[in-house]
Amino acid sequence: MREIYTFGVKTAQLNAMVNITSEINKAIRESGVKSGICVVFVPHTTAGITVNENADPDVVRDFIMDMNKIIPKNDDHRRAGGNSSVHTRTSLTGCSLTLIVDEGRLLLGTWQGIYFMEFDGPGIRKVHVKIIEG
Repeated sequence: MREIYTFGVKTAQLNAMVNITSEINKAIRESGVKSGICVVFVPHTTAGITVNENADPDVVRDFIMDMNKIIPKNDDHRRAGGNSSVHTRTSLTGCSLTLIVDEGRLLLGTWQGIYFMEFDGPGIRKVHVKIIEG
């Protein structure tokens, strides 16, 4: 049994939400853990992770649109790299989740899915998953 599961997420746009629920469930199945917790960690300062609705694709479009309104890309930031807004977005969504594993799968609500949040793409990013039996 592996201790940490790592997989890549490829994005094609500057801002993207990628549903990674199936990858997380695959890691849980491979772990053999039936009951415990699952920690999902994104080791990037310009990408995050969140739980959101996964039934209506307009939620993804609306979420990205709202982030662009709330935190504009170029808003007189001083950082030479020009992506300070991206770091703010990442801090708001967070870089990790702790989820419950029950009967060998994620204990999510009916409409919930786990989303990798890209704020400085396109690119290939890593996601780490740790399943703890208990």
